[in-house]
Amino acid sequence: MLVYEVTVEVDAEIREAYVAWLRPHVDEILALRGFTGAEIFEVVDPVCDDGWIGLCTQYRLADPAALEAYLRDHAPRLRADGIARFGERMRARRRVLAPLVD
Repeated sequence: MLVYEVTVEVDAEIREAYVAWLRPHVDEILALRGFTGAEIFEVVDPVCDDGWIGLCTQYRLADPAALEAYLRDHAPRLRADGIARFGERMRARRRVLAPLVD
């Protein structure tokens, strides 16, 4: 199992439009093989710059192969869609988390 986390800072003026786009975007990703769930959070801390809000989506994946397939086959198109719609009014960073194994 892996968690693929996408944290986005969004211009507060476009919050509603971004969230309206984000929900079906997440649903599209969840329909892909290997994705097992997702949760969307509003970032409380750290606080964003004035006029910006933070959102974080954590996707759960079955295994590293599912993430590799997503990054190779789907991520470029899906990322380009967000950039085309929101441009510089959003900025994203991503990270991958794995369960701690002792």
